[in-house]
Amino acid sequence: MRKRIYCNQVAEPPEKTWSNMVVSDDFFFISGFTARDNDGVTINGADAYQQAKIIFEKMQCYTTAAGASMNDILKLTIFVTNIADNESVWRARAEFFEGDFPACSLVQVAALATPEIFVEIEAIGRIGCSSSY
Repeated sequence: MRKRIYCNQVAEPPEKTWSNMVVSDDFFFISGFTARDNDGVTINGADAYQQAKIIFEKMQCYTTAAGASMNDILKLTIFVTNIADNESVWRARAEFFEGDFPACSLVQVAALATPEIFVEIEAIGRIGCSSSY
């Protein structure tokens, strides 16, 4: 069974495009988030650190809505337009995770949706897994 999760603090994509988060059994999947505001146009965060922090705040809203926590995230895929931003993104990540960090891939891409977007992050996790170790 698959269930779409909603967070009232984050804009939902247009209907029939994608879901921000879905849960199947205990597993959850968070689509690639950027630092776009709820208007879908404005980009918040002047640098990779600020954008990553906004993205992790969005993820936190969704994990909470699903009855999970950030520490239930098992895998992150992080896309950056400049690989030199890795430490900025990791600094933001450290503010949202405790203990063993999720498995992670960091990928430099030529561009994201608009030139002002420096970071996009997606996640996979399992509800309740952080409490079972």
